[in-house]
Amino acid sequence: MSDQFAQMADIPREFLRDGTLFINRCTKPDKREFIKISQAVGIGFVIMGVIGFIVKLIHIPVNNILVYVSFPLYSKTHSHQQSCFDCCRQEHY
Repeated sequence: MSDQFAQMADIPREFLRDGTLFINRCTKPDKREFIKISQAVGIGFVIMGVIGFIVKLIHIPVNNILVYVSFPLYSKTHSHQQSCFDCCRQEHY
């Protein structure tokens, strides 16, 4: 039983030893290289944010047009002057 426990405890210990050796063997970036990598990642984040903003900016009006065409705001059978999507949805289906 203790032999199995020692064997199970040896697996994480070996993993940590291999990981430590790998990290120590890797070449670390110098300050200039780190700044260039950080700038590239930052520019990528900004570009992706702008693309997402533009897509959302286009999506909102298109979605509103599609929703209002499918479910008109003012139904002819209603006397109230407010949007009533549940009532209009029942009329169309």
